Amino acid sequence: MTITKTLETPSLPRDAATLNKLMFTKLMPLLIAAYVLSFLDRTNIALAKHQLDIDLGISAAAYGLGAGLFFLTYALSEVPSNLIMHKVGARFWIARIMVTWGLISAAMAFVQGETSFYVLRLLLGIAEAGLFPGVMLYLTYWFGREQRARSTGYFLLGVCFANILGGPLGAALMQLDGVWGWRGWQWMFLLEGLPAVFFAMVVWKKLPDRPGKAPWLSAAEATQIERQMAKEAEEGAGQGGSALKQCLTPQILLAIFVYFCHQITVYTVIFFLPGIIGKYASLSTLQIGLLTSLPWLAAAIGAIVLPRFANTPQRSRRILVTGLLTMAAGLAIASLAGPVVSLLGFCISAVMFFVVQSIIFLYPASRLKGAALAGGLGFVNSCGLLGGFVGPSVMGLIEQSTGNAMNGMKVIAVVLVIAALAALRLRQGQERHESKDQAVRGARRESI
Repeated sequence: MTITKTLETPSLPRDAATLNKLMFTKLMPLLIAAYVLSFLDRTNIALAKHQLDIDLGISAAAYGLGAGLFFLTYALSEVPSNLIMHKVGARFWIARIMVTWGLISAAMAFVQGETSFYVLRLLLGIAEAGLFPGVMLYLTYWFGREQRARSTGYFLLGVCFANILGGPLGAALMQLDGVWGWRGWQWMFLLEGLPAVFFAMVVWKKLPDRPGKAPWLSAAEATQIERQMAKEAEEGAGQGGSALKQCLTPQILLAIFVYFCHQITVYTVIFFLPGIIGKYASLSTLQIGLLTSLPWLAAAIGAIVLPRFANTPQRSRRILVTGLLTMAAGLAIASLAGPVVSLLGFCISAVMFFVVQSIIFLYPASRLKGAALAGGLGFVNSCGLLGGFVGPSVMGLIEQSTGNAMNGMKVIAVVLVIAALAALRLRQGQERHESKDQAVRGARRESI
């Protein structure tokens, strides 16, 4: 094994920039592809909403509840899932997650009514739980603070790609309506669920648990990376205590609140945008799918371009607050304007979706370490994802009671402004050390 590793890695040590590029190249395509499949399988019900109503009598309120129920069991299962991954390794656990969610997502093809719809959404939440916080934990094994927002931003491209591809792909699969006596939405669920099962085999073969297990790193390089990550964890970690106690500090609770507001927005747009666009005019399923992809193209541009600038605590906070306010402004425009400008408003808001999300997780990651970091990231994501339950559920009730989904968008715009004000108070762990160093330097200057 040692001989093989020596042959596969260069004899001369590579600099930090080259190593970062290598890690991005080797890891991010696998993680992004997994997240693409994840989002296709959790959100493809958006395109099936109208047909589920016609074929099975699932109303807007029942649809909103079913869309949100996924996040209840997802949230409850995330912390234990992340703690298990911390023990058994990312390769096995992420592959396991993909197999189970793929099978359950494919089983959505056999939904018979509201009850089975609710049950399968609950099971899908349990099956998929742990992927996102697991990857957030996994990235702390490889990338330092300066690169972590960028790596998270690239990972979140999976959401963008899923929503860009999901509309046209789902619409195309629904054209299979009538083949072998199956409805189009049944084909969509089946053919979008099974690829996750097969891709799990690729993850099992290609994803290393840690730098020390990567065949494309030399032993010296792996040791260097792991020492640097351990050093950063020590610098940013809190004062100890139980994992739960460390997660209930004011700063982490504040990060949870901001993330909760963010998730209300993202999942409400994901689950209701196709229906909103469908009311603009008499459009085919394919046209709705193509128009739905436009905001996610904007989100992809934002995720690629902007997170790299969040390389200091001060810049991170400024970008976070600006991003939340931009999201609020975009939704306000969408809720008040006509079809063309409304779609532009959704695009403006979407530019910052995953810029904001990539930065939020810097805060708990800068204050926790070890098992507390594993559980803490799961805890933050679990609590924040309850917004994915609240948003669609409330949105469904608003649409059913008022006949206009845009009324819900106005409420969410106000929520985002409150989140931006809260984000002004966020501080990363290392800022404590920087402020102490500045105070010491100031005292030295005064003594001189």
